[in-house]
Amino acid sequence: MRRVASVVSAVTALITIAACASAPPAKPAAARHAQSGEYLVFYAQGRHQEALDAVTRAGGSAVGEDGRLGYLVAAGGRDGFAEKLGTNQAIVGVSSDRRAIGFATDHRAEPTTDHRAGPAAARRTGFGAFPDASALAKGSSGEPLAGRQWDMRMIGADRAHAKAPGNKKVLVGVLDTGVDGKHPDIAPNFNRELSRNFVTDRPKDEKGKTLDGPCEAAGCKDPVDVDDDGHGTHVASTIASPINGVGIAGVAPGVQIVNIRAGQDSGFFFLKPSLDALTYAADIGVDVVNMSYYVDPWLFNCPDNKSDTRKEQLEQQAIITGMQRAIDYARKKNVTIISALGNGSTDLGRPETDSVSPGYPKGQEKERKVDNSCINVPAESDGVISVSAVGPSGRKAVYSDYGIEQTDLAAPGGDVLDGKGTDVGRSILAAAPEHVLRATGRIDASGNPKGVDVVRDCHKRPCSYYQYLDGTSMAAPHATGVAAILISRFGKPGPGGLTLAPDTVEKLLYQTADEKPCPTPRAFVYKSYGQSETHQCEGGESRNGFYGHGIVDAWKAATSKP
Repeated sequence: MRRVASVVSAVTALITIAACASAPPAKPAAARHAQSGEYLVFYAQGRHQEALDAVTRAGGSAVGEDGRLGYLVAAGGRDGFAEKLGTNQAIVGVSSDRRAIGFATDHRAEPTTDHRAGPAAARRTGFGAFPDASALAKGSSGEPLAGRQWDMRMIGADRAHAKAPGNKKVLVGVLDTGVDGKHPDIAPNFNRELSRNFVTDRPKDEKGKTLDGPCEAAGCKDPVDVDDDGHGTHVASTIASPINGVGIAGVAPGVQIVNIRAGQDSGFFFLKPSLDALTYAADIGVDVVNMSYYVDPWLFNCPDNKSDTRKEQLEQQAIITGMQRAIDYARKKNVTIISALGNGSTDLGRPETDSVSPGYPKGQEKERKVDNSCINVPAESDGVISVSAVGPSGRKAVYSDYGIEQTDLAAPGGDVLDGKGTDVGRSILAAAPEHVLRATGRIDASGNPKGVDVVRDCHKRPCSYYQYLDGTSMAAPHATGVAAILISRFGKPGPGGLTLAPDTVEKLLYQTADEKPCPTPRAFVYKSYGQSETHQCEGGESRNGFYGHGIVDAWKAATSKP
């Protein structure tokens, strides 16, 4: 999530570690000047009219607005419009509504590196054979693929299922690339009625290069039960795959999943859809949302970095301000917000350089110096619970970001390097859309997996598919599932079903987590592929930069007293 730089793992050869009502509709494009663009213009509290006047004086016009979050949607010229607005004290941020801002965060099993790969260099490896589904099922209890779920055993979710599987009145919002609501191991818990898609697919980017590819649906608007990337489906499955004799079980197999799509097919996340998705979650009574991505084009958002143009500074100010307002709005409506910490192997309290921003359109990246005044959004936004990733041994994953100020909790995210050699079985297994696996060449024409990263379960028909992924994107949904268990147990009747104040959920998550101290020595050295890097862990057992308040514990969440 958030580099959520992604960790992209090619099991066949390559591993790259990187790992509401919306605003009124804008006027038709045909009615605007060819050289105009749309902007999100955030204004200071109580200065709405001044902002409208500023837009007019800058030569633009307001075509929409969202009073809940304090911004206008304005049409204006592409050259100098944002800078003119930025001279007015009523304006606190201006962002181009480019509809292509952000990245999904994962360590994904694919044959080739994709645009979400993080700053770490690509590393080559191979994986040994892994038992097939039927072989593992013979020696395990629970769902057919339970034997592969070391992550659930680590946090006691396998035991918690019988005690506190989660309540159907609890709504979990997945803000991601979509959710395959027809997947056999998601469909029973998928709430299609409440699900929404705030994204319109874009075949090409602003430079004419392929972005999402050809549109699959009329109007380039995918149905609410479709995920053409797979990232969101994996997240949803980890949270709440049901106990139904199919594949795996999620952390909270009894709760409902609501797809609130904010990401493109290509994995980019835009500011406007992120704002719309989060406010929608708040307005319909969602209890907890999972955000395994960062909003950008900026990995680190700096309000006044000297190496950035004035327009770039205003855009970063808009991202910081807009997302914080959406987070505050959601929390006031009792939405707990959980985010992946990021996969850049970086101490977020001491960032030094950012060479991947601005990440959209491709080719705009530049190297700039950054410091702790620059933040990753939403991981470092106020009111967000941010989660680092651990491997099967419990050590912080090599790719996971960390930081004494930034890490709130830790959870299984997978780490193929956590042990001797490499092994895909150390990654996180969860549901994958069959059509995506076919499109990416991970299964053949007959439906047979073409690598050990993909697993097919045919205990019941139709067969269902699963994929191993690594990343803080995979860690965050474990924490989200545990939060759903706590809300199921201690929530009170409210909008959407049950409700529990985010401060209370946070307190309970921390109380039930398994405290884990920094390693000895604190300067932990990771060695792989003939290279080494050192991560410095700060803090004590009850709170430190690697594990925060500890590794989430579903069993304690299911059995502890408030």
